[in-house]
Order: sequence, then C-alpha cells, then structure tokens
Amino acid sequence: MRKPNVIYILADDMGYGDFGAFNPDVHTPALDRLVEEGCTLEECYSASPVCAPARAGIMTGRYPHRTGVVDTLEARGLDRLNPDETTMADVFRANGYDTGLVGKWHLGAIDPAYHPNNRGFDYFFGFRGGWSDYYQYHIECNRQPVACEGQYLTDVFSEQAVHYIREHRERPFFLHLAYNCPHYPLMAPEAYVDKYRSTGKFTKEVAAIYGMIECMDAGIQKVLNALEEEGLYQDTILIFTSDNGPDLGAESGNSALMRYNCGLRGSKMRVYEGGIKVPAVVVYKGRIAEKSSTAEVIHGIDWLPTLMHMCGLSYPKDLKLDGINVDGAFYGEPLPKRSVYWQWSRYRPEKYCNSAVRRGDLKFVHPPVASFLELPQWEYDIDEDIKYHPEKYQDIIDRPVPERILPEAIQEELYDLAGDREETNNLVLQCPQQTEELRHSLYAWFEDVDGDGRARTKIKE
Repeated sequence: MRKPNVIYILADDMGYGDFGAFNPDVHTPALDRLVEEGCTLEECYSASPVCAPARAGIMTGRYPHRTGVVDTLEARGLDRLNPDETTMADVFRANGYDTGLVGKWHLGAIDPAYHPNNRGFDYFFGFRGGWSDYYQYHIECNRQPVACEGQYLTDVFSEQAVHYIREHRERPFFLHLAYNCPHYPLMAPEAYVDKYRSTGKFTKEVAAIYGMIECMDAGIQKVLNALEEEGLYQDTILIFTSDNGPDLGAESGNSALMRYNCGLRGSKMRVYEGGIKVPAVVVYKGRIAEKSSTAEVIHGIDWLPTLMHMCGLSYPKDLKLDGINVDGAFYGEPLPKRSVYWQWSRYRPEKYCNSAVRRGDLKFVHPPVASFLELPQWEYDIDEDIKYHPEKYQDIIDRPVPERILPEAIQEELYDLAGDREETNNLVLQCPQQTEELRHSLYAWFEDVDGDGRARTKIKE
C-alpha cells in the first residue's frame, strides 16, 4: 500500500491573528477550506520566536539549541544546522519518498555543506537565506541560478509547488513549501494591497501584509487544485502553519505594523504568546474529522515524530528527539502532560533572558532583556547586503560580538493561561511553589540543551 504524500506549508512571520479563521478582515478562502476539512490546532507553538531556530526545531524534532541554530544571522553562520543532525527530509528519503523544498531554507545560507540538497532534499527551488526581495531575488534550482526576476516571488513558489506535485504524482513525496510571506520586505501585487487600503481601516504596511497573505492563499488554492486534478488529495497529509509570531514593529518602533493578533501579548522575537503561538491546521481526508479542533499543546519539535508515525516511517535507532508524536490530538485524544520550552537571545543562549516554560496552563517567563536582543547597525547592514549580493559572502564574518550584561535583578513572571491569555496578571508572588517548580524545570532544561556547547562554537568572544 502506497504511503501518504505530505505537504508541509510554512508561512513566515504570520501571526495567530493573520489567519482568516480568526480574523475576518483577512481574506484566505483556501486556508478557510483547510479549516473546514481538517483539524485546527488551537494551542500550536513554534520552536522559537525567530525564523532559523524555529525551522531547525521543525526539521529535526529537537530543541534548536541542540542543533547549533541559535539565531538568524547567516553571515555569522548562526543559522547553520549542524551537519550531523538528521532532518525531516533525511527520514522521508530513507523511507523511499521523493523529497522537495520550494521556498526559504535559512538553515545554512553560506557554505555548500549546508545546502538543502545535502540535507535530505532531492529537489530544491528557492533561496537559502533569511529573507528575500519579492521582485529582485537570487533563486536557485538544485544549486543552479534561475532567472525569473519580475514575477512576484510568492507566485513563483506556488507555481513550482504545483509543478513538483505533477512531476512526482507516481511516487510518495514529501514537499516542504516554505513561503517567505509575509516576512519583510512588505511587497505584494497592487491589486491585493489596494483591496485592503481602500477600506480605510489599515495602514499601508498592514494592507501590504494582508495582501501578501491573500496572494499566498491564492497559491495554496492552486496547490489544492493540483492535488485534486492528479487524484492525490485523499492520499495527502496537508499541514499549514507559521514559523513564529508576527512582526508588529516592537523592535523597530514601527507602529504602522501593529495589527490584530487575537489579544496575545508580544510578537516575533518574544517568548510571550504573541511571539510563539502560531496558526496551524492539519488535513488528512477520510482520516482526520472535518471541522474539528484540538486544544492540546503542540510544539514545533513535535512535527517530525508525528509525521513519522502518521506515515509509518522507520528511522535510525540512535535518532534522539525532543518532540513527541501528537497525532492522537488530531483525533480528539488527550496528550500526556509535559513541559515545553523556549529561549532566544542574540549571538548566544542566555537562560535568564527571553526564556519560558509551559506546563499545563501555567507558564513561567524570564522576560527579554532589551540589550540581549539588539543588533548593532553594521550587523543589519550586512544582513541586508547578503540578500542582494550573496556572491560577496563565501565565508562567515569573524568579528567579536557586543558585550551583554544582565541586570542585577532577574525578572520572573508566572501566568495562568487558562484565564489570562494576554499574560497580564503576574502570579509569582501568589504562587511561590509553582514558580519554584517551573523555574527549576526551565534551568534544568537549559543546562541539558546547552550543556555540550554546540550552540556556542561559532561565535568569537
């Protein structure tokens, strides 16, 4: 019996409130269709509040710290997925699947050793860095440059995904469709943007973001159409989610990016709910009930073990995963109680900064220390230059990182998410025992995932 195909669609910086099912201002009929035909994951979390570490968690089923991917800075090599990590594509290919990646990689932009074709993907069409211009871009297909400038990049990726489906219809395939939408720079065809601008309800920036999402949604509809036309829809597991929460301008001070996010606190780069809670839906026709939902907690590191179970895949006996199989939640079953974790700070991990653990409805947080999340301007300049002139960067930059100093008073926060989704009522003083238990759990986890130093070997002190 043929194994099911898998299409894992990943948006980029798309917030919980950017999902049409939760926000009627956004027109997403294809995503709405997936909600109608599958299971909506109401408590789905990214593996990190920023792109590259979140993707490392998805690809490996392991916490990002273990994989060497601790930041987004490809010019410093901090986006590099350690060569000894087993990827989702490796597992699928070892089980006889054709494997394809269309879109954004961001798990090693510099050095061919980290190229997707060396990380389990037979086919790669896209870009390797953290973001791209939508009209002036550097795209490759299996290491060869592709000239298609002028066409909107989201449309290019949608067309390539359709092409991949048609070309691989005879064999089971795993397709990772990794859109860079709606990540900066904010660009969309005028017709989409004008639709939202004409309402008078949104800034030009938010109108562009919603236009970008609607254009992506139109591409997803083309993917669904191709599956139906090839007779593959019933035999394909479809997943849609986002890598992390939305950019709402908190870091740049750009209030024009502020928009509805279901009342969640924080945004991209923060371990508050707004930065790590993501939209997600799973469709598997005839198996997963239509119009269903689950409130079980699902973490980005759970996708690999879950798909291995759903597809009946074998895997190396020494494969060490942090995630668990959560497919029971798609069928209404409860998951075992566990703790899940997040931590992110620039350059190197710091357990007292921007870290969190959730167990049940309780969430313990060390809030961000602003200086630990900042970049000097020259880092921003290089980060942008590498997107437009990647040929200039053959080796990672080797410059000391700015010194970061923790404040004397380490802040702690405790929230009961059952009645405080906005994370406004700090219960640290009222609940000292629970605070201590979760604090201890967070620190033990951090020492475990950071203990071998794999996350700290790429930075010059």
